[in-house]
Amino acid sequence: MTARKPAIVLIDDLRSFVDGRPAEVARTSSGGVDLLDRHRSHRLDELWLDHDLGNDDTIWPVVEVLERAAFEGQSFGVGVVIIHSANPAGAAKMAQALRRWNYPVRVAAGDPSVGYLDGIGSAG
Repeated sequence: MTARKPAIVLIDDLRSFVDGRPAEVARTSSGGVDLLDRHRSHRLDELWLDHDLGNDDTIWPVVEVLERAAFEGQSFGVGVVIIHSANPAGAAKMAQALRRWNYPVRVAAGDPSVGYLDGIGSAG
């Protein structure tokens, strides 16, 4: 019997997991919504969210999908939502919105698990 590998989704425009852990990655909000759609009937162990996704793109379309599902009584199965945004106001609003719908949220700005693999950095 083989162990199930964790289902991890990371939505961030620039950062990746520095330890190389297996994860599905979306770099835009529309890519994040597509990933959620693909995982609709599967449990996610971890959902990592950044707030600012480059240019005028933000995580809010993804948050709205999660909120809508909960409103309709069909919340996504998520072990933990980890908000790793460097935008304190955005992170706080995301956490508030998701906690309102009983998603398990951990705010982890500066978490060393995610970083800029090419040495390039930006706030977000």
